[in-house]
Amino acid sequence: MTTLPTIAILGAGSMGGAILSGLLQPDVRTEGIRVTNRTHHKADAVRSDRVISLAVDGDPDANTIAVDGAKIVIIGVKPAMVPDLLREVAPALASDAIVVSVAAGVTIATMESIVLNPVVRAMPNTPAVVGKGVTGVSGGSRTSEADVELITALFHTVGDVLVIPESKIDALSTISGSGPAYVFYLIEELTKTARGLGFTDDEARVMVNGTFRGSADLLVSSGETPQELRRRVTSPKGTTERAVAELEKAHLSDLFDRATAAALARAKELAAG
Repeated sequence: MTTLPTIAILGAGSMGGAILSGLLQPDVRTEGIRVTNRTHHKADAVRSDRVISLAVDGDPDANTIAVDGAKIVIIGVKPAMVPDLLREVAPALASDAIVVSVAAGVTIATMESIVLNPVVRAMPNTPAVVGKGVTGVSGGSRTSEADVELITALFHTVGDVLVIPESKIDALSTISGSGPAYVFYLIEELTKTARGLGFTDDEARVMVNGTFRGSADLLVSSGETPQELRRRVTSPKGTTERAVAELEKAHLSDLFDRATAAALARAKELAAG
């Protein structure tokens, strides 16, 4: 059982909504959850006996009401909106509230220049929506070890957590943050190849999606390295060995290095404003 204090989520969109789903799991207990969304429609969709849900369009004080007395305040709005939102709620924050941003490119220094509270920068990825996320967590200059442990426990409700210095958070975003897109791209391309071999859309989907899902589950459950599992599939002088040789000719390692370098350069551009 995970026990957490009162939590406010300002902006329960895709990522904020994923975190909310984790908090609503049966093995998670909180002292209260407040969330805000822009419209009544979105607010109504997440309201329950465990969630106080407010619409900013209907109540301009919704965000300050949500953070009142909250120990953890998660900022789930778009990056460009974060500074203004922090300025709005700063006077209403409890002195011991931990402010957590999940917005890409918004630095700890930026947040600490606006609020006096402990600040944590977090970088979850989209599999958090199904409880299989990977989240990087970086504490600020006012953040205690206990604060980081509390936020780590929170993000464990939606998957695995890595506590890292902020200097690594952009690099993490190029692997776990952007990584699902790389995987989906590989699935997309292999599905096209299956169709080219004469399989129907449904047949291609079953083969490719099932192969990726099964391979990932095997990797996790076996405890083996991907290199060892690949070796077991690759019989000497067999068909897989021939296929892997073609992949090696494409220098995939160099390709991934270039792709992540491009993503990292863009992350630094965004952080610089």
